[in-house]
Amino acid sequence: MILSTKPWAISYRLVHASRISRRLLVTERPKTAKRATGKPGSDKSTQLTRPFTGYFDAVRDIMRMPVTTADPDIPSRRVTAEYCSMHFKQAPRNVSMLTRDFISDSLYNPEYGYFSKQALIFSPERGYDFAEFRDAADFLAAVGRQYEEMERELDDVRNIPRQLWHTPTELLKPWYGRSVARHIVKQHKADCKARKSDNALVIYEMGGGNGTLMADILDYIREQEPAIFAQMQYNLIEISSKLARKQLSRQLSNVRIFNKSVFEWNERIDQPCFFVAMEVIDNFAHDVVRYDYESGAPLQAFVRVYDDGELEELYEPATDPLICEYLAVRASLPSPAYRSPALPSATYRQLRQQLPLAPNMTKSEFIPTQAFQLCKVLRDWFPRHRLVLSDFYKLPDTVPGAVDAPVVQTRFNGSMVPCETYLVQPGWFDIFFPTNFELLKRIYDSICRSQLVSEDKAILSESRVCTQREFAEKNAELEHTRTRTGENPMTDFYENNKFLLS
Repeated sequence: MILSTKPWAISYRLVHASRISRRLLVTERPKTAKRATGKPGSDKSTQLTRPFTGYFDAVRDIMRMPVTTADPDIPSRRVTAEYCSMHFKQAPRNVSMLTRDFISDSLYNPEYGYFSKQALIFSPERGYDFAEFRDAADFLAAVGRQYEEMERELDDVRNIPRQLWHTPTELLKPWYGRSVARHIVKQHKADCKARKSDNALVIYEMGGGNGTLMADILDYIREQEPAIFAQMQYNLIEISSKLARKQLSRQLSNVRIFNKSVFEWNERIDQPCFFVAMEVIDNFAHDVVRYDYESGAPLQAFVRVYDDGELEELYEPATDPLICEYLAVRASLPSPAYRSPALPSATYRQLRQQLPLAPNMTKSEFIPTQAFQLCKVLRDWFPRHRLVLSDFYKLPDTVPGAVDAPVVQTRFNGSMVPCETYLVQPGWFDIFFPTNFELLKRIYDSICRSQLVSEDKAILSESRVCTQREFAEKNAELEHTRTRTGENPMTDFYENNKFLLS
């Protein structure tokens, strides 16, 4: 049984093109503002909401009109993202693949994926001296000027952005990385004391970007804990060959670079270690499920790519092992039981079915199957790890009408333009997700804390979730990130970030 959602009726409309980009939404405030909170929409008077015109004319080679002339009866070949990486130099046609494979291929294919051809990380040459700035608005103005210079080099765009997304690792360097280092060192010392041993500090970082976090962590430990630094080992797992070369160029001691996906890891690490993943899992591919309105049974989505390049989302009974395992683990979580917001109660569904034009499927739900897969990797290959993970828990401009939906956007003429579907041309669009940290914590504990060795059971307790502010107040050197008026970007910005710590 295959069910179609006929996406071309709704899929290719663009919402307003106010100035946004990929990371944390930081709103520029007027100079007289007393406080810059970094909250989305915190000052509506300064939002750039100019109308956007001419988009389809300018990017007609990227965005396709929502009409297909392909014959839907032509058989398609079912493929995976791994198969596409090995066999295709450009986006394939007349194939079908699960949603997570389509998203993964769109982002990571070495020939045409977004991170292979489009992605660029904003990184100032040196860290900011926050005491030089009057307030947070003054700081944002300086960042805007640097961002404008980068855009001018890219495509001669000279409009200073009013809203910016940045990773805290880059924008708040070196102090953000030092806060992570302080947390790791404090926990490492407590673990050594509890074990009555003097184990060397071992860190594995996944997706290190420019290598900034790694460098800042190592600098802090070298400076503050030379005895620990002398014996420690830092390991970076990086899927991008370009970024791996950039990280190697730093020539840092005590460092090993593994140019591979974390999902390809096959070496069991039996020693205690820390596993660090900062602003990474937002780009982990998700699957899409809907539920049969009558029975509540899950249906899995797959993407059909026609021979003219048009895309359609279709549904079939959920049989994929990873999808089924994730749903089974989620259903088995102890009290309180988890109920998907996409699945109404049985009583409501029965009543709804009596009405005319009743749907046969619920609305879509994006499920984090790759994040679930990471939990299994940590359980199988890093059984004695402590996790330090941070990412977004909420995002603006997500795909409408779905649970835990992503932001899908592309950069055009100096603006980041959000879209209303993930069914877009592979390689030209960023696709990133918010994380339900409370649910991820429960799944992580269910998978990774259920098979601890006896030595670690009393030490590695249940994981915990905290906000960016809570983490910074406990670990950051806040005196170094305070402006002259007392505002502090380390605690006031990135309020849509959370940490998962084990």
